[in-house]
Amino acid sequence: MEINLTTSQNPPMPDLPHKIPGVRARGHAVLLRAAFRLALALILLSASQLPARAQELYLLGGLLQNANSGKDSYAWQLEYIEGLGENFGLGVSYLNEGHVPGHHRDGTTVHLWARTNLLDRKLSLAAGIGPYYFYDTLPAQAGTSYRNDHGWGTIFSSAATWYTDSRWLLQLRANAVANFSTFNSFSALLGIGYQLDAPPMPGPLDKAPLQDEEKRKNECSLFLGQTIVNSLESQKSVALAAEYRRRVWRYVDWSLGWLYEGDNRLFRRHGLASQFWGVREFFDDRFSVGIGGGAYFPISMRSSSQRFGTDGSVCGMVTLTSSYRFQPQWDVRASWNRIITDYNHDTDVILGGIGYRF
Repeated sequence: MEINLTTSQNPPMPDLPHKIPGVRARGHAVLLRAAFRLALALILLSASQLPARAQELYLLGGLLQNANSGKDSYAWQLEYIEGLGENFGLGVSYLNEGHVPGHHRDGTTVHLWARTNLLDRKLSLAAGIGPYYFYDTLPAQAGTSYRNDHGWGTIFSSAATWYTDSRWLLQLRANAVANFSTFNSFSALLGIGYQLDAPPMPGPLDKAPLQDEEKRKNECSLFLGQTIVNSLESQKSVALAAEYRRRVWRYVDWSLGWLYEGDNRLFRRHGLASQFWGVREFFDDRFSVGIGGGAYFPISMRSSSQRFGTDGSVCGMVTLTSSYRFQPQWDVRASWNRIITDYNHDTDVILGGIGYRF
């Protein structure tokens, strides 16, 4: 990732309209309900104390086809899976569907998996289904440069996973995404996985260990990173953030932070963000993964007017995060934030920083 720290003046670009004619506007409440429903589902996943077969993390890559136009692109996927008994599992996943002509689409999903183990538990065959919330960037109408579209679909998946003699896994996966408002897709992916808890025998773990209560329940962090506008040109700017995080339950955090997204030539934006998080810790509680959802209350300065003002809505926010504790009170943390708007100013904010726990 390349971060441009230049402070030179860029030529102003025209403002994008807050509402594009001919595009159905989504109310602020719809965005918030989507963010909070996703956050709630993910928190319930992470907080579940049911006996679990596995805690596995996967990174996959491959090819995708637009089922409507036949055009091809790349695809990649990140997923965390925790088992629920011998034949079921629940996964949280991010799928990037590449850049097919006219669409830059990705999305998040909660997968329900049914699976069986073969060959002395070295081979697992699984089928999954779940809701798919997508974010799509498309060419705009009425002379503007782009627009951001959001909506719901369904994802159907099948997977074959090979468990090696170590904690590393190999997986072959197929995904089919169906929805009514944009294109359907099919992707074939191949990748690796890792068992975050050591298995006593081949195959998935029979039960995930209970996570210890966090002794240091508070964390303050400072971040530096990059904002990427979800446009067809992906304009970039430097991002800064500060965050306070509090462990409110064994598997749940709450955070309050300030985010500055920089000046990307389309707009400047900063504001307050509040999220609830589902979290899991591994490797003697040194390494953690989590996903959060909540609200972002922005203030922006438009390039042409040079005036500060609210953007007129509360934005949705979904974030993937991971931390590594290198000292009892110090950690490094990386976060990938997706800002969801109903006025075509969606962004990705990728941050890295250091935190102090107390």
